[in-house]
Amino acid sequence: MDRPQTNNATDPPLVSVRQLHVTFGRQEVLRNVTLEVPRGQTLAVIGESGCGKTVLMKSLIGLVQPSRGQVRFDQQDLATLSEQELTRTRVRMGYVFQNAALFDSMTVGQNVAFPLRQHSRLGPAEIERLVMRRLAEVGLPDAVVAKRPAELSGGMRKRVGLARALIMEPELVLYDEPTTGLDPIVADVINELILRTRRTYPVTSIVVTHDMRTARKVADRVVMIYPASRLEPGESQIIFDGPPSELDRTDDRRVLQFVRGEAGERLMEMRLAAEALE
Repeated sequence: MDRPQTNNATDPPLVSVRQLHVTFGRQEVLRNVTLEVPRGQTLAVIGESGCGKTVLMKSLIGLVQPSRGQVRFDQQDLATLSEQELTRTRVRMGYVFQNAALFDSMTVGQNVAFPLRQHSRLGPAEIERLVMRRLAEVGLPDAVVAKRPAELSGGMRKRVGLARALIMEPELVLYDEPTTGLDPIVADVINELILRTRRTYPVTSIVVTHDMRTARKVADRVVMIYPASRLEPGESQIIFDGPPSELDRTDDRRVLQFVRGEAGERLMEMRLAAEALE
């Protein structure tokens, strides 16, 4: 697969997570997560629903504050930034939401242009040129620019979301379940666009997904997170960290069951949990 070179091994990582804990009330969602993402790498974060993948993603852009621990972007601790500084830092990030999260009251063109209108001083003609360029890069025709999101298919809305995320040429792109709800062909179109984005731009990518086809196809590295509530005392929440090629060679049954889509011991765990509530 044709992929650009990653950064020098001595360079500091673009994203660094140190001993991250996140709790909501009494519910522990993330426990002692430590993770580094070098510049230029595409990381897939996998795990079952409710394990904390999306909370981790939101922590990386400062939408969720750590209960303990630290999240650093380009060596800056997000928790120490003012709201204005955090806003400037987020401009260097692109976020592709699970359901595209487009503004229904705006046209496609207005949706894609929104970050430029908020964070740049470009004139209307230059903004229009960049919008049309980004839409073309994600394979959408000029005719969609005047349409509303409700007039588009799910796959087209995902592509509009990707165009909007790329409009500021971010250093980091975060994808939250980019292929959820799509048929296999359209899902693979999104996978190809993720790969094309990396070839076109010097970007670091983090892809949260439960789609193993996506993880195997787009990622250099895969991290699997396991629900904190089912860990042994002192056990790391990251139960796998390595290249996609190693997923089927691991000795951890929990990883194998997930990547192969096998219920395994989970049925018994779910039954015992249900009985405990009775």
